[in-house]
Amino acid sequence: MAFRIVVDYDLCESNAICMQVAPDIFEVRDDDFLYVLNETPDDEARERCEEAVNRCPKQAIKLADG
Repeated sequence: MAFRIVVDYDLCESNAICMQVAPDIFEVRDDDFLYVLNETPDDEARERCEEAVNRCPKQAIKLADG
């Protein structure tokens, strides 16, 4: 099932835990901001994205349908 990544940047502290779990999807750059490299990854990445959601200390990442 198709999904997309939604980040609440007001909550995000750029802890980079998501980047550790899925570096092909999330990146914290030198400017200390989180960038989503692929907002609509394929289903193969879903499990890693779910782990990133669950491990985010600020609960700033969500997965949405479509």
